Formats: sequence, structure tokens, C-alpha cells
Amino acid sequence: MTDQQKTPCAADFMNRHVQVVTQGMSLTEVIRFLLKHKISNAPVVELQDQKQILVGFVSERDCLSALSNEVFFGNPSPAQTVRTIMSSHPICITPETELFSIVSIFVSHHLRHLPVVQNGVLKGIVSRREILEAMETYYNHSLHTQEHERLLRDASQPMNLRFLIDRS
Repeated sequence: MTDQQKTPCAADFMNRHVQVVTQGMSLTEVIRFLLKHKISNAPVVELQDQKQILVGFVSERDCLSALSNEVFFGNPSPAQTVRTIMSSHPICITPETELFSIVSIFVSHHLRHLPVVQNGVLKGIVSRREILEAMETYYNHSLHTQEHERLLRDASQPMNLRFLIDRS
């Protein structure tokens, strides 16, 4: 019998210590925040009953677009905030979302990060790097398991031949 490898899910490798922003932050504040924390994006949350409810996602790309428009076209009215530049309905996963489903989302949508949400509450974030590491670990374990099974299978044939009796 072989030991079936459990497919990892988001809860197994997500980052639970997430830097978050709020909708009211100005464009300048969010840019400084991303640069200070050396991150390329951040979930946008709203506090409700001591829980961080995901309301959007803001990225360097969003900031670059808003900043370049502001510099090129002049100051917009009203001033740009996280609320005006964020993606309001980001693609999310749950802690139970399996590795291969997450890979599919990353590949299909060309994303770099996915928020992990349960009942609207932000639980963590998963990056392409974390997915790549999880896939590599899963792949190596699968190769090791397959090789071990092959060796057991190959060894069983000669071992069984020892017990054949020639009754001629």
C-alpha cells in the first residue's frame, strides 16, 4: 500500500502577517506605505467587530497609473485615495483552496498575490513565490514517492521468483 500525499491548501502556506491599508489613505500615503514595507500590493480592509473585512486590493500598478495620470493631467478633484484607485472586487481564495486550484488562478489571471478570505474576513495572503515553493515541495515528494513505489514494485518480482518450485 502506498501513502497517498495530501494536496496542500492555502492554509498550509499562506502568509498570515499581512500589511493592510484602508480606503481613506491618500495616494501619497499608500505609495509611501508600499515603499516603506517593500511590498508590491496590499489588501484594503475595513474594521468591523475587531475583524479585518476585505473591501479591495491596491497594487503598485494602481498607484503608478493614478500617479502618472495626476502628474500628466494635473490634480484631480477630488484627490485620489485608496478607495478611488483600488480593485473593489479582487479574486480571493479560502484557506481550504487546494494548491492546484490556486496555481490555475495565478496562471489564468496573471496575478502576483491572492488574498485568503473566510466569510469576508482577511485571513492571509498567498504569493506566486509561496505557490512555487509549495509546488516544488509537492513535486519532489511525488517524485520520491513514485521512485520508492517503482523500487518496491521492481524488487517484488525477483523476490517472488525465489518461491517458485520446479516440480518437473
